[in-house]
Amino acid sequence: MSGMITSVHPRRDGQPVRIGVLVPLTRPGWVEAGRHLLAGLELAAREVDDTGGIAGRPLELVVRDTAADPEKAAAAVDELARLGVAALAGEYHSVVARAAAGCADALGVPFLCSSAVLDALTDQPTDWVARLPPPQSRGWRIYADFLLGAGHSRIAVATQPSVYWASGTRILRDHLAERGGTVVELDMSALAPAAVCDALVEQRATALLLLVGHPQPAVPIVESVRRDRRLAEVLIGAPAGQPELAEWATSLGDHGAGVPFLRYLPERLTPLGARVEAALRERLGDAPSFVAFEGYDTVAVLADLLRTHGTDRAGIAGSWARVAVEGTRGRIGFSRTPGVSVWQWASSPVQVVDRDPAEPGRFRILHTG
Repeated sequence: MSGMITSVHPRRDGQPVRIGVLVPLTRPGWVEAGRHLLAGLELAAREVDDTGGIAGRPLELVVRDTAADPEKAAAAVDELARLGVAALAGEYHSVVARAAAGCADALGVPFLCSSAVLDALTDQPTDWVARLPPPQSRGWRIYADFLLGAGHSRIAVATQPSVYWASGTRILRDHLAERGGTVVELDMSALAPAAVCDALVEQRATALLLLVGHPQPAVPIVESVRRDRRLAEVLIGAPAGQPELAEWATSLGDHGAGVPFLRYLPERLTPLGARVEAALRERLGDAPSFVAFEGYDTVAVLADLLRTHGTDRAGIAGSWARVAVEGTRGRIGFSRTPGVSVWQWASSPVQVVDRDPAEPGRFRILHTG
């Protein structure tokens, strides 16, 4: 399979314990997110190995590039299952993670999803899949509350065809409608970025949310709106988190500041998180995003399960409820959440933040939930 990377830590004796890793490392996947996710996964695996491995056995990450392709992810899960991995980890894109989760469920391989938030990761409730980030319904409702609190009740969403974007639009519309707000959809498969400006004026929207891919068409949409004097007071938002990574700031410069997005970090990292932050910064050559912490926490949880309950797949899948791991962003445990088909870390932190217009390299916390 193209894009194969295998990360092995062979310093200990015995057959390695293998974890299959799914990450977007090539386009059209969000490569920078994949790089941060993998950095966190690999750092944690290295530390597991340095502290005795899994009952004396080395931990091996068998990495596959999903390239944001659900079919490629499904094929990777099938391959990794045949290779005998004890569990699966990773993935950033929700639609891709859904494909991987469905395959993991069907094949009986435990999968800890690192970053994807789509509520329905599987069609039916399953014990084979657990997730670290909050479900989309929780995070995006918190984002809607932020919008209302900031005085925005007439919201336009620039959107593209996708299960993920459609789910986000529905969450926003339902939550805002209960509180007197409205959502107007702008179909970016039919509109040019410049036409968005006229639509915003016509609809009298005070906020535009980018429910679209990055860099296209997100970057030209932002540039068009920022340059239109009629829209000087319109808030641009990106709940899916595009402004978190440096690529956003590089593409947009000052135009990329002041765009609120969802980030899954607490106000203060745990002591472990502070140490991991320094190590990730050195590894990445830049400040780690929340995605890198999600990667680290994923391996921390799986290593605890493997050390405590062994490498049997069914044993791992039957032990999500017993997880109690100190992660980089708080104590991690899993439970059943209404409307969510997988085991869920229910207390995962949620923030609404933006890049400070006065200093775009600095993030401002605007709202927490």
